[in-house]
Amino acid sequence: MSEKINENQPFETDVAIIGAGPVGLFAIFECGMLGLRCHVIDSLPAIGGQCSALYPEKPIYDIPALPEVLAGDLIENLEKQAAPFDPTYHLDQTVVSISKESSYWNLKTSKDELVKAKAVIIAGGAGAFGPNKPPLDDLEAYEGTSVFYMVRRKEDFRDKDVVIAGGGDSAVDWALSLSEVAKSVRLVHRRDKFRAVPETVKKLKDLEGKGVFEFAVPYQLKALNGKNGVLESVRITGKSDDKDLPADVLLPFYGLAMELGPIAEWNLDLNNNHISVEQSTCETSTQGIYAVGDIVSYKNKLKLILTGFSECATAAHAIRKQLYPDDVLHFEYSTTKGLPN
Repeated sequence: MSEKINENQPFETDVAIIGAGPVGLFAIFECGMLGLRCHVIDSLPAIGGQCSALYPEKPIYDIPALPEVLAGDLIENLEKQAAPFDPTYHLDQTVVSISKESSYWNLKTSKDELVKAKAVIIAGGAGAFGPNKPPLDDLEAYEGTSVFYMVRRKEDFRDKDVVIAGGGDSAVDWALSLSEVAKSVRLVHRRDKFRAVPETVKKLKDLEGKGVFEFAVPYQLKALNGKNGVLESVRITGKSDDKDLPADVLLPFYGLAMELGPIAEWNLDLNNNHISVEQSTCETSTQGIYAVGDIVSYKNKLKLILTGFSECATAAHAIRKQLYPDDVLHFEYSTTKGLPN
C-alpha cells in the first residue's frame, strides 16, 4: 500500500480502481496476484456497491461453488480475499477529474485527494444510481417511514403488511424472502408475466396456494392512504376496478436510474451509457483505462457478477503486460502459486 508522506502529496499506485462493488473488489485480488498495488475509489461510504447499499440480505444463487450466498456475505468474503494485497480505500467520494501526466493518470476526488496511477480500471457497476420512483401524490411524505426502495434488514418487516410493486428479480426475490417474516405480502404488477427467474416465480405461486402470499395482477399503484407518513393502505387500479390493500410498508422495485456522472466526460467511446471495450483486454478507447462489470459494453455481453469476475482477470493481465512489456509472465494457477509474499 502506498502512503502519503504529508497531506500535500498525492497517493501513488499501480492501478486505481473506480468502484468498490463485488467486481471492483475482485479486481484487487486479480491485480494483487500479478504484483500490482491498488487504490479503490467509491462514492458510497462503505464497500460493496449495490450489494451492500440495496440488498445485503438478498440471496444470490449464481456464484460458482456457492449455491446460495447473501449479498452482504459475498462482499465480506471478497473483502477478505482482497485483504492480503493491502488495498487503500477512498470511500464516500467520487472521481471528479482524470488527466494524463507522463506515465501516470491523475485522479482527483471530490474530497480533494489525488491518486496517481499507472493504469485505471472502471468498475462502477452502471455508474451512479438511484431508485426509479412511482408517480404517486405525497410519496415523499412516506419515504423513510413507510416507503422504502431497498431492504437492509429483513427483520425490520416482521409481522407487517407489506406491498411490493414491480416485476423484476428484486421484487420477486424480496416477495419470497419477506413472506418468511411478514404478516402478509402482496406483489403488485401491471401484467401477469414477470422478468424474474422463472423458478422464483414458481415458488411464489406455490406460496399463494398456501395463503402465505398474494399476487395482485394486472394492477398498478394509484394512491397512498395514511397519516403523518404512516401508511395504512395502498390503492391499486386495474382494467375495471380499484381496490385498497392493507399496508404498513410499500416497497417499489422499479429498477435504478443509472447515470455515468463525470465518466461521461472522459472522452471514452460509449454505447447507450455503457463503456465500449475491447473484449480480449477490457481496455477502453483510451489506452491505459480499462473497464469491467455491468458498465461495460461489447457484443453478447452478459450482465452477471461472474462475467465481471472474469473481466477482472482479463484486465489485470492486460495491465501487467502494458506496464511491464519486457517482463515475461510465467502464468501459474493459484493452486500451485499460492498468494504472493
